[in-house]
Amino acid sequence: MTYRTAIIGGTMRLAGSPGKAVGAEELATPFGRASHAAEYPGADTIFVNRHGAGGEFLAHRVNYRANMHFLKRCGVREALAVFAVGGIDRTLADGDFAIPHDLIDYTWGREHTFAPEEGVRHIEFGEPFDASVRARIRQAAGRAGIAVRDGGVYGVTQGPRLETPAEIDRMERDGCTLVGMTAMPEAALARELGIAYAGVCVVVNPAAGRGTGAIDGADIRGVIARSEEPLARLVAEFLEGGG
Repeated sequence: MTYRTAIIGGTMRLAGSPGKAVGAEELATPFGRASHAAEYPGADTIFVNRHGAGGEFLAHRVNYRANMHFLKRCGVREALAVFAVGGIDRTLADGDFAIPHDLIDYTWGREHTFAPEEGVRHIEFGEPFDASVRARIRQAAGRAGIAVRDGGVYGVTQGPRLETPAEIDRMERDGCTLVGMTAMPEAALARELGIAYAGVCVVVNPAAGRGTGAIDGADIRGVIARSEEPLARLVAEFLEGGG
């Protein structure tokens, strides 16, 4: 099986996906088994749910190396990642879409490289999200009539717990505008493998200390449900636009 494009999802469901699931034996890699994969409606496209078919892998337990190695073996050259995030920037509202241009990695203990333990292989990471893929996401959103925030700094936290207000305040001082748990090491592994990688964030809640009360799971699920249809339109336009 060979595909050109990967759609990587997780908490944010994609309406109309996935299609036929990839068999468990095909998900095996030298780094363990990839979480879950299925054919995605659209030419040369594969969908990976980083959290597994049943959401069994929390962000700190996702086998990012297996997922990305599987995609590379499938011939994938570009990946559009979808993230459910909290809004640190107070001008962001629930349901807003943003295309991050940079990130800060606060995670620890994750398997974050394919490089051998002996010897060092550096990757250039001054632009962690590929500019050409970011541009195509922006153009796809325009064709779909979806407003997007162009740019943002994604702070990647370890999880599985949410952050404290003081941690969010620190992240804001660091320059973060969005907070989530899954962009790293996914973005760096994609760069190591030569996969052009960028993402679209859907703000599903105000970050800790930015809302009027406690973060509520039911409210988040409601935002996710409302965002499914426009997100699916954006992804469809992205695939229709091609490379």
